[in-house]
This record gives sequence, C-alpha cells and structure tokens, in this order.
Amino acid sequence: MTSTVGSLPLTRQSLLDGRLADLIARSLPGMRVLTDTERLASLRAALAGRREHGDGIWLFAYGSLLWNPTVHVTARRAAEVVGWHRAFCLGTKIGRGTHDNPGLVLGLRDGGSCQGAVLRVAEDGLEHELDLLWRREMLVAGGYVPRWLEVRDPDGMPFGHALAFTIGPDCHSYEGDLSDAAVVQRLATAAGELGSSADYLFSTWDGLRGLGVSDPHLERLVTQVKAALAARQRAEAG
Repeated sequence: MTSTVGSLPLTRQSLLDGRLADLIARSLPGMRVLTDTERLASLRAALAGRREHGDGIWLFAYGSLLWNPTVHVTARRAAEVVGWHRAFCLGTKIGRGTHDNPGLVLGLRDGGSCQGAVLRVAEDGLEHELDLLWRREMLVAGGYVPRWLEVRDPDGMPFGHALAFTIGPDCHSYEGDLSDAAVVQRLATAAGELGSSADYLFSTWDGLRGLGVSDPHLERLVTQVKAALAARQRAEAG
C-alpha cells in the first residue's frame, strides 16, 4: 500500500470533518473505529474522574501535543510526571508509516519519569475541545488509555493533575521493547500521510528544547537518526 507523504494535515478542521477517521477506516479495514456515541461516553467518563474543578484542566504533553496540540490552549508550562516515561513503542501503518514500512510514534509507558509540558484548556468549551482530542487520540478501540496523573514543576513540587494519554500492553499498536537500532531504522525510513517518523521525532525534540527540557535518550535518537538520514542521502547520491 502506498501513501502520499504529508497529504493529510493534522488540524482542527481535518479532525472535525472526519478525514482522519476516514483514513483509518480506509487503510485499516480490520480496525474498529469508535462510534460517535462511544467516543463521547469515553470522553465523559474521563472527565468524571478529574481531580480539580475550576477554570479548566491541564493536558500532559510528551509527544506531538507539544508542537501541534490542535486544541485551544490558554497557558503552557514545563512539567513532569513520575511513574511514567515516553518511549517509541507504538507502531503505525498509516500517518507516519505504511503497511510495507511501519513507522513509530511515542507512547507514555509505566515506570520511570517523563518531562514534558502541561497545556491549559479553558472550562468554557471544554467538552468541545476535548472532543477534538478524542477524535485524534481515541478514535480506535483499544488505543490510548486516558489517565489523570499528578504533575510536578521543574523543582519537583506537585501543582495538580493533568489528563494524559497513556498506553499499556493491550494497546492495539503496542510493540513492546524495541532495540535502539530498530527504533532508529524505522524513524529514519518510515513516512505516511501525516509526514515522516523522523520529522515527528525532530519536532518533539524541538518542542522540548523550547521549554528548556532535556531528554538524553531522545537527544541520542535525534543524533542517530540524522546520521542515518545523511548516510542514506550520500548513498543515493552515489
């Protein structure tokens, strides 16, 4: 199966008009997409578990939400969660890869800690904004697991709870522990309708650096993937 790289921009409009859902249904016919009723029930169940009430909620961003949240954000700040870490453990045959060359995206796995950002979504229009996120992250049955996680500031002081999209071994696209060599190979070669897996990595790294956040493992991957891309360009140049 072929795809046109970058042919589907991930925007508010492409989420609202169902183009992402159509892409999944067309490209992965065996994958069950949630109905509108199921999606709304999932969203409201997550909201029912919120820990604080007031002028909005925090979202924990550790991957593409750092640089393309698609929802309206009123504030952002660096934050950390403990007991979870980011990892390239989710395979994708659409979006950032193809059936012939699956890509990789990040998931939030249990264990360790993760530095990222929290994004504030206002109370006014909250359900509408979160529905955009559910259309993006929770379209497929057996995907991410939304959880309310305690968040800490850069000094380690807790300041509330944030909604985070975590994964577990039952996630439909979970690929377990991949070697660094396998991760680099897939990030350096895979691309799909949303763009390349390499650009996903680079954009996430740039988003973290913009917050003053350091992730040594991600930095090593950036260096290795850039080297792999340069080597391929040299080989293609002959």
